[in-house]
Amino acid sequence: MSALMPTYARLPVTFSHGEGVYLFDTEGRRYLDGISGIAVNGLGHNHPGVTAAIQDQAGKLVHTSNLYGVGPQEALAERLTEISGMERCFFGNSGAEANEAAIKIARLHGHNRDVEKPTIIVLEGAFHGRTLATLSATGNRQIQAGFEPLVSGFVRAPRNDLEAIRQIAANNPDVVAFLAEPIQGEGGVNPLDEDYLRGVREICDAQGWLMMLDEVQTGNGRTGTWFAYQGMGFIPDVVTTAKGLGNGVPIGACLARGEAANTFGPGHHGSTYGGNPLVCAAALAVVEAVNGEDILTNVERMSALIRDTISADPAAAPRIKDIRGRGLMLGFQLDRDCPELVKAALDAGLLINVTAGNTVRLLPPLIISEDEARELAQGVANLIAGL
Repeated sequence: MSALMPTYARLPVTFSHGEGVYLFDTEGRRYLDGISGIAVNGLGHNHPGVTAAIQDQAGKLVHTSNLYGVGPQEALAERLTEISGMERCFFGNSGAEANEAAIKIARLHGHNRDVEKPTIIVLEGAFHGRTLATLSATGNRQIQAGFEPLVSGFVRAPRNDLEAIRQIAANNPDVVAFLAEPIQGEGGVNPLDEDYLRGVREICDAQGWLMMLDEVQTGNGRTGTWFAYQGMGFIPDVVTTAKGLGNGVPIGACLARGEAANTFGPGHHGSTYGGNPLVCAAALAVVEAVNGEDILTNVERMSALIRDTISADPAAAPRIKDIRGRGLMLGFQLDRDCPELVKAALDAGLLINVTAGNTVRLLPPLIISEDEARELAQGVANLIAGL
């Protein structure tokens, strides 16, 4: 019996090392990584720039407390605020920690406005993490079950229903913020409509609410832009990210602008390891690699190739009901539940994920080449055809 708590339904494989888009197990077998550690390894495995940055920083200084200045942290915050259009940044260790920071900003924002019970609008089908606050914000009863009482202060709305947001605005004076993922990943790769998000932005402005986007999964180039909201004609007040930011080194960030950027003061929030020199050096290398290796353009090209290859396969196409997502965050909804595809893919040398029971989710490394994208897409098409 394993000494580990059985919190994961693990597949029967252990990896020893990786190179680019491939992982190798302890038996020496090669797998094409179509899930990137759930959108974490955007630059693939053993990326030379990230590896060198980690090695270099580890030889100098791994950790100092946030009681002191941290040079790589300040440099990373400057780069991320420049990229995102935000003004200030808080670093934690994960997406859940980044979202916890956003939730606390919203609550303090409300109390500063004399709102006694600050409330945040969240969406059906959302996933914001597994800490108690982020679990409470998550719109999945299966994940929440057994962990009640949940944290109060959230009101839930249907996805892409602007009228529902207007009704909440008219009837709930305690609302202080809106929190959503631009594309719901765990919920089945469901994008929010751009018109809907622009409408939410207008309501937030009119009501004095904070518009907060959870880009833990969609950030760092995953959708073809640094953040999914870029190019949509608006900018949020708060944006969170993690996953691909460290390419495997645990880091999360909560970025804010305007009034939200000035909400936290000394003692309002903190993280022992958050933003230490080692993780920030790794994330800085990720930022420079994504900006310098034409990766965002590659995301768009490989996204189209994978979509087209799978949807054009004559044996797979009849079983595909919908294709959703942007960039290299793609969901292929099938006409039946398909959890068995994950194990079948493993046997075929592919790593994929199934979410919402019937949706094949692909999150390959952003560096994937044309030949590798064809290999992944044809392998997935063969699996779907064999259902």
